Amino acid sequence: MLEAAPTEVQESKRPPTKLLPGSPVIDVDAAERAAAALLTAFGVPEGSEAAVRTPARMVAGLAELLTASPWEFTTFPNWEDQHELVLVRDVPFTSVCAHHVLPFSGTAQIGVLPGEKIAGLSKLARVVEMFAARMQIQEELGQQIAAFLEQELDCRGVAVMLSAEHVCMTRRGVRAYGSGTITIATRGRLRDDHTARSEFFQLVRPAAGRTA
Repeated sequence: MLEAAPTEVQESKRPPTKLLPGSPVIDVDAAERAAAALLTAFGVPEGSEAAVRTPARMVAGLAELLTASPWEFTTFPNWEDQHELVLVRDVPFTSVCAHHVLPFSGTAQIGVLPGEKIAGLSKLARVVEMFAARMQIQEELGQQIAAFLEQELDCRGVAVMLSAEHVCMTRRGVRAYGSGTITIATRGRLRDDHTARSEFFQLVRPAAGRTA
């Protein structure tokens, strides 16, 4: 099972929320106190409904975005010698920008050139969900997914294309409404073999023009 590594946790009236392996736990009580202080700093009247109840809602919402449930990455022997590209398209994801603590959402295209093992197809989507559940930038997310699949499957190649809309760019700052960001992470033959790489991009080309 993919579970959080044990870490020291401050005393809390509620159990901590687990994150990814190796990640710290969420101290819910401390987070709610900090959220309350932030709302006060933004001028929310003390004693108002928002001041009293919004800190808990705010922390619960962020905790949900930053929490992935434990699961098992199942693989199967490649008995039939599947050597052509396996592609899972349009996997939805939402993550949190580490620079602005605002969400970015989109879809992932995952391509794998199998070796001796193949993954359960739903598990490829689970990998996206697992790594999306942290504060990061999109470039890091794609590389994390690709590295994990290469390691766990010992496959001949991996390609990950992420297409997303970033609230920190479309709703603030430059306010580039409707803009999207595409990042690519490749490993093995899907990085080095021009024919295999071209096949992947040809198959995912329709996704390059849209974001979720």
